[in-house]
Order: sequence, then structure tokens, then C-alpha cells
Amino acid sequence: MATLLHIDSSVFPGEASASRSITAAFRRTWQEKHPAGTVVYRDLAAAPVPHITAAAWTAGATDPSDRTPEQSAAFSARVQLIEELERADTVLLGAPMYNFSIPSTLKAWLDSVILAGRTTGEHPSAQGTPAVVVASRGGSYAPGTPREGFEYVQNYLEAVLKGALGLAVDFIVPELTMAPRNPAMSQLIPRYEASRTRAFEDATAKAAELVERLAA
Repeated sequence: MATLLHIDSSVFPGEASASRSITAAFRRTWQEKHPAGTVVYRDLAAAPVPHITAAAWTAGATDPSDRTPEQSAAFSARVQLIEELERADTVLLGAPMYNFSIPSTLKAWLDSVILAGRTTGEHPSAQGTPAVVVASRGGSYAPGTPREGFEYVQNYLEAVLKGALGLAVDFIVPELTMAPRNPAMSQLIPRYEASRTRAFEDATAKAAELVERLAA
């Protein structure tokens, strides 16, 4: 029985969030194709992971017998998140762009699960796990656009998820999500709609593909 680790980080609920709408479509397809599977869900906006502290950070390099009570408690919380990642057969991340980067809540989760010698290093414990990232953004930061150089979501997550954690990462990028709400972007609404449609199609297709791969 396979496990999907689904993490959302948008501050907006439900259909008001582009990333949540598309991760939900992925999850629905994944569950329809694999009804016996398990979903572990974390809503980082509703229940944020604590930002990394000195105790949580240093505990990872401290022998368990030498840890202070504060270090032990902080490290236990990190281990819970790490084990969720390690048990996952597929990872689904909603990562909207806020001020050119990822939400701080998602960064806090990453800071907790990145542990040298376990999840990172020569043999990362979740190496090869498929990860699908829905990286929504209000404008366009695609190659060749004026704001290409301000794209710090895909670049960062590629480095961390693939380079450090060893996950097999695919991105789904719904863009121009501000077009329907910003009069100055009204001429971009058709491009937004096309991007949104493509993102939903990619999400359902990728979910079906990954379930099929798990069953093989």
C-alpha cells in the first residue's frame, strides 16, 4: 500500500489558492487510481512547523545521550517530519511564489527535514522518491520574460529537493494567476487560463502515471 505525502503552504484556502486547487486535483486522481493508498496531509498555513531553533539544529549533531531535554524535544519533532518523508512513495508540494520565493512555512518544513548524514549526504534516505511541486505564481518568470532573473522558487527547490534530498522532482507551473484580479494584467487572462488548464491536465496525468509506476 503506497503513501502520498501531500503538503500545502498557500495562505489562501481552497479554490482561492491556485496551488491548492491543483494539488487537490493531483491528490483526487492519485486516490481514485489507488483507493487503498494512504495520504499523509500537512497544511502548513493552518498548522505551521516551528522555525528551526538552535536546539533543533544542534541536536542532529549531538549524541542522543548528551542532548539536553530541549534538544531531545526539538529533535523528536524533526524526526516525525523526516519519517513522514522517508515513508512516502510520492511527495506532493504546493509552493506558491510569495515575494519571489517560497512561503516561510515551507522553508521551515525543509529546514526540519534536511538532516546531514540521514536525509542528505552520500546516501539520502528518501533518494529517488518522486516529488511533484506545484509552483504557482502571480506573474510570469519563464525564460525570456523580463522577470526571469527573479525566479527563486524553482531554482531553490531544485537545489534542495533534488540536489540535497535526492528526490526525483517534477514541476507544474501555473502562472499569471493575478491576471483575473489585476486590471493591468487583463490582456493576459487568456494566457492565464491556458496555463491553468495545462496545470490541471499535467497534475492529473502525473498522478495517474505515478500510481501506474507504483503498481508495476
